[in-house]
Amino acid sequence: MKFTDFNFDSRLLEGIEASNYENATPIQEQVIPHILEGKDVLAFAQTGTGKTAAFLLPLINRMLTLGTDPHGINCMVIVPTRELAVQIAQHLEGLSYFTSVSSIAVYGGGDGNNFVQEKKALSMGADFVVCTPGKMMAHIKMGYVKLDSLQYLVLDEADRMLDMGFYDDIMFIIKHLPQKRQNLLFSATMPPKIKMMAKNILTEPVEISIAMSKPPEKIVQQAYMVYDEQKIPLIQHMLQEKQYRSVLIFCSSKLSVKQLTRELQRKGIKAGEIHSDLEQDNREEILIQYKSGRLPVLVATDILSRGIDIDNIDLVINFDVPH
Repeated sequence: MKFTDFNFDSRLLEGIEASNYENATPIQEQVIPHILEGKDVLAFAQTGTGKTAAFLLPLINRMLTLGTDPHGINCMVIVPTRELAVQIAQHLEGLSYFTSVSSIAVYGGGDGNNFVQEKKALSMGADFVVCTPGKMMAHIKMGYVKLDSLQYLVLDEADRMLDMGFYDDIMFIIKHLPQKRQNLLFSATMPPKIKMMAKNILTEPVEISIAMSKPPEKIVQQAYMVYDEQKIPLIQHMLQEKQYRSVLIFCSSKLSVKQLTRELQRKGIKAGEIHSDLEQDNREEILIQYKSGRLPVLVATDILSRGIDIDNIDLVINFDVPH
């Protein structure tokens, strides 16, 4: 199914074309029509299925065709991490480039300038606010967040937010929202607590589940049984033996990330690192370099493991056995 089949607004179609989107993924095919009709949706889909565009596109279209309140917040997207908030905001900026739709990412770890920008947008209005739960709760407690005209609520990576202990923060935010609104909940897994949360938040939702698919045949998966002290030399050998355009390496600790990055750089391999010790600006700059191809190797903790949207990765290495 092509994106032109959804009868999107022409301004949105320009953004879709500029983003090189042509054919909808299964989650997009199933979710978009229901969101366009104004229904609540409970969707189970893995990262990498195109679910971000599955909710952004129809919500942008509804704003363009049905109108918004220019002095309030019209849609709130709640996500577990600041990395995901930034990424969704960037995605949104690209898709809505030819429209007047406004957006801001609200997350912790920024400086005073970030706070001033956030306060201005939250008090004067923005079409989309993409936020982490704790930071949004802090803003709401200060009393200037305009939520009266909110029409759409999206909870993305809901299972991960619950795992991180954000349930109370999310329910605090929801208590401050208008009762009449469209709700969309996306989750990679479906534990009982997600079903319970959905029951409390959604109204007669359409439930959509995209089955976990096996990796495509062309993806080669290999396991190396080695001692810990052999891991770094093995990875150095692999990266020097063959030229890869884009390599992503996951480690289970910040210490491992720092050590591996340092050893790769010593061998002349251009590698960058992302972990929670880095300032947000530094993380974003490294991610931009990696996405653009200027940095061929990225070493990261699992802070980056879900919700990233990076095309054309040649090699993914789990330095430690994933938990």
